[in-house]
Amino acid sequence: MTDFTLQPHPDFSGTGPILLVILDGVGLYRGRAEGYPGNAFDRARTPELDALFADAPVFMKIKAHGKAVGLPSDGDMGNSEVGHNAIGAGRVFAQGAKLVNEAIGTGRLFEGAVWKKAVATARENGSALHFLGLLSDGNVHSHVDQLFGLLRRLPGEGVKTVRVHALADGRDVDPVTFHLYLEQLEAVLSELREKGLDAAVAGGGGRMSITMDRYNADWEMVKRGWDTHVLGKGRSFASAREAVETLRKENPGVIDQDLPPFVVAGEDGPVGPVNDGDALIFFNFRGDRAIEISRAFTEKDFKEFERERVPDVFYAGMMQYDGDLHIPPNFLVNPPAIRRTVSEYLAHNGRTQAAISETQKFGHVTYFWNGNNSEKFDEKTETWIEIPSDRISFDKKPEMKAREITDALLEKIESGGFDFLRINLANGDMVGHTGDLDAAVKAMETVDECVGRIRRAVDEHGLTLILTADHGNCDMMLEVDKKTGEIKRDADGEPVKKTSHTLSPVPWLLYGKEAARFRKNESVTDPGLGNIAATILLLLGYRSPEDYLPALVEPRPLP
Repeated sequence: MTDFTLQPHPDFSGTGPILLVILDGVGLYRGRAEGYPGNAFDRARTPELDALFADAPVFMKIKAHGKAVGLPSDGDMGNSEVGHNAIGAGRVFAQGAKLVNEAIGTGRLFEGAVWKKAVATARENGSALHFLGLLSDGNVHSHVDQLFGLLRRLPGEGVKTVRVHALADGRDVDPVTFHLYLEQLEAVLSELREKGLDAAVAGGGGRMSITMDRYNADWEMVKRGWDTHVLGKGRSFASAREAVETLRKENPGVIDQDLPPFVVAGEDGPVGPVNDGDALIFFNFRGDRAIEISRAFTEKDFKEFERERVPDVFYAGMMQYDGDLHIPPNFLVNPPAIRRTVSEYLAHNGRTQAAISETQKFGHVTYFWNGNNSEKFDEKTETWIEIPSDRISFDKKPEMKAREITDALLEKIESGGFDFLRINLANGDMVGHTGDLDAAVKAMETVDECVGRIRRAVDEHGLTLILTADHGNCDMMLEVDKKTGEIKRDADGEPVKKTSHTLSPVPWLLYGKEAARFRKNESVTDPGLGNIAATILLLLGYRSPEDYLPALVEPRPLP
């Protein structure tokens, strides 16, 4: 049995109450003074945040993306799910590649409802089960061994028809190696055919030619993928090998990522179009280049391009690529199982807690915060307050429910009785996702207004405030060319909107009662969201568990 007893900190007996304010989607990226006009946070009038940043005894930038939150690489954007996981857990848990490997290796993936639904759909309809994704062992977006693990499971599932839509890499692996991965794939498909399955490659193309666009940069690229995979439209070849050899000869010097799309066809036409009653699994685990094609398969009101024919299929991702927007709704691998979160420790030690947000982020300050646990640890000491979100596009009302969340928080502060309170203000993220820069500016001005009210309550009632963010978003709302640093523009010369998260660091500050007693912990050389839980425990007068990441601050020596 886990011992949840917290030991007193030797150098600080504790203060309180502690308030954590999470400004969702508010990163620190360059602004207008540095030649970038797309930072909604920078463009907004934010006198309260400006003053708080200046007055806080401790202020720093911390990481909220990549390896700091358990993602495979530092090129991976953070998101609200992994961000709140890391803040609440005090440790960094593996996300993505490692989780998929474990889910396949243990067999847990195959016991899940989504896998069972996918194979049952194909089995009961006598239809095809499709696999679409990057055929690579680069382990950035996908890994061939994961695909092969799924394929080798099928002979025992009753599925009769299997089609693979293979995207060429040449970016995370050597540039001309697609033929080698196809050979590996064909060997696995041959195993399936020997066991009575009709298994074949349906087609494919280079990852920078079809399907794997990101950040809404080129929807025509996704449409080419849709036409290839779903409709079976395009240049036809008798085999994938023939396609690759021919296309390389016709395009001297072409590398795999730029290979044109191709369709494998027989005497009766394309061997693998996606039809009504089929099931399809997108086997990439990384989200940024999986979101757009997932939207095309799952959104009923999809309007980014004309899909011509929209088959009724069961679609699932390897993982959920955007937890904020629930893209896609069905996915094979769940978030990590996390135990001994900071709230679980506080509950076992009798400390009272309150969590407040609107519907869009309520699960983040509860479920994800608590280690993907939807239940309270202690009904007596925990209070959860959900403010219902408006059911409209958030650019239409960028204020969202920030003021109502603040009202509820101030009521709890004034009533007393809480040792630790946490809130999430969703505006920077949810309005940032709309791509409407002007709306995002208004969103940040509303957040600023609310932060001013919160600061005054902190001063009046003697709280200690931690203010931070879970990832960036509204700080970068116009796409930037990585090579030139200039704003990307479309064919009409208009700036390309960015609606995704960013790689920006996020703010972290300590303010309020006894905040001046602390200084930055210089032993923390690479601060991130995972260091916040130990900081909360320190402020409440406790040592953190041995496996927690260290606190961001330390007490100053007494005179």
